[in-house]
Amino acid sequence: MSTLPTAGLAGDAQSLAALRGRAATDPKTAVREVAKQFEALFMQELMKSMRAATLSSGMLDNEGSKLGTDLLDKQYATQMTGLPGGLSEAITRQLERQMGMATGPIPVPTAVPLQPERAVRIPDRNAAGFVQQHTQAARDAERATGIPAAFMIGQAAHESGWGRREIRHADGTPSHNLFGIKAGPDWKGAVAETVTTEFVDGRAVKTVAKFRAYASHAESFADYARLMKNSPRYQQVLAQAQDAGSFASGLQRAGYATDPAYAEKLTRVINTTLRLQRAST
Repeated sequence: MSTLPTAGLAGDAQSLAALRGRAATDPKTAVREVAKQFEALFMQELMKSMRAATLSSGMLDNEGSKLGTDLLDKQYATQMTGLPGGLSEAITRQLERQMGMATGPIPVPTAVPLQPERAVRIPDRNAAGFVQQHTQAARDAERATGIPAAFMIGQAAHESGWGRREIRHADGTPSHNLFGIKAGPDWKGAVAETVTTEFVDGRAVKTVAKFRAYASHAESFADYARLMKNSPRYQQVLAQAQDAGSFASGLQRAGYATDPAYAEKLTRVINTTLRLQRAST
């Protein structure tokens, strides 16, 4: 029987020694366990951040209650770790490639420092509310397109900064455009004109563009669903919407956005959306 722990973190010498021994005899299993450990740590930090943003210390708080809360957070984090499509799967694939246990190119280390906007971020305190607010509209769009609702909520969150950078009209009123869909010549509805950033030859350029405007956020989701379903350029995206990474990469290949890092950024936000959904159930 294996002595490697399957729940909690390998934080003691015995557990670490067992993990080290497993790496020598069964490296693939060890890699998966290490990936789960990293995901569990990330989930603990996420739970801690969400709790700090929603709860305030009271007179009845003491060391015992704080310890109980901490242990409960660790238990929740462990339960949400290792689920299909989660962070641990992505870490496992990365480690296997780096260790030569999987096909495909091994990523080449780079000396370029990680840019701040590409760092892993805990969403702001309104993120959970954003997910809840748009769940029904996203489910309606899922029935029309087959794209998982969480993927569309994640894209709306990425495009609008969790609702904080929603496109607005000149008078400051909201356009309800959560997906950054532009108003082309065929668009007959309302329009909001604003400054946006486009990438030309890898360089960020500020430009003024016209975007579609809606009467509600639900209309934004419905129009996005029509665009995905009816536009030939996105047919391959619909066929590859099984996981967050494939969906985001398909959108980038189809030319949804000009940002060369669009797929990478969108994948992170979708995975955060999935975790917020799991935490709320």
